[in-house]
Amino acid sequence: MRLQGKVALVTGGASGFGAEIVRLFVKEGAKVVILDLNSEGGKKVAQEAGGGTIAIGGDVTKRADIDLSIKSAIENLKRLDIVVNNAGWTHRNKPMLEVSEEEFDRVYAINVKSIFHMTNAVLPVMRKQGGGSIINIGSTAGIRPRPGLTWYNGSKGAVNLVSKSMAVELAPDKIRVNCVAPVIGETALLESFMGVPDTPENRAKFVATIPLGRMSLPGDVAKACLYLASNDAEFITGVILPVDGGRTV
Repeated sequence: MRLQGKVALVTGGASGFGAEIVRLFVKEGAKVVILDLNSEGGKKVAQEAGGGTIAIGGDVTKRADIDLSIKSAIENLKRLDIVVNNAGWTHRNKPMLEVSEEEFDRVYAINVKSIFHMTNAVLPVMRKQGGGSIINIGSTAGIRPRPGLTWYNGSKGAVNLVSKSMAVELAPDKIRVNCVAPVIGETALLESFMGVPDTPENRAKFVATIPLGRMSLPGDVAKACLYLASNDAEFITGVILPVDGGRTV
């Protein structure tokens, strides 16, 4: 098993990409802590995943909630080797001038500021341990943006770039930082990304822009995270890994 003996914290682990990351990490031997605003959903995924998975209800935009999740990992599982900053949000696909300030602030708080809080909270732990792996979930939106998602695109562009900068700065501490950038996927946010009802016809329009002919699936993202979290990637840092079926080529 590729993560045997490792402890991971996954934000947004109650559904979508995050839930599948949790399940695969547990299957590969990791002990996992889930941090998600949807506490009941987190508990359900933890029960399904097994392996002593811990679910904590909390808001990734609040430092106190992040501190609580890290404290839980250390107190219950004795260490923290991997953090997956997966929690994310988007405004609905629409002209940029129609996005409210409240929507803008929420997108940047969940997608970007949460990583600021997590980094400040977890670095002392990983430095004391002598290393670790941080995986940020960015997006192809930050590489090849679609119209109608301008402010979301900017937030994911920040995640993509911050991951590279973190990797360089934290390399002396043996902390690897990488980024997984999925193309539009079959998650609860799908209609918000498309800006139109989720019909076969509307899906076909988006799929037509992806050379491999389908949207991303939670399993695609989970497998990419597994590789980057594992010892197989011990010399890999600062990478933005598109999981996009060729969308950004």
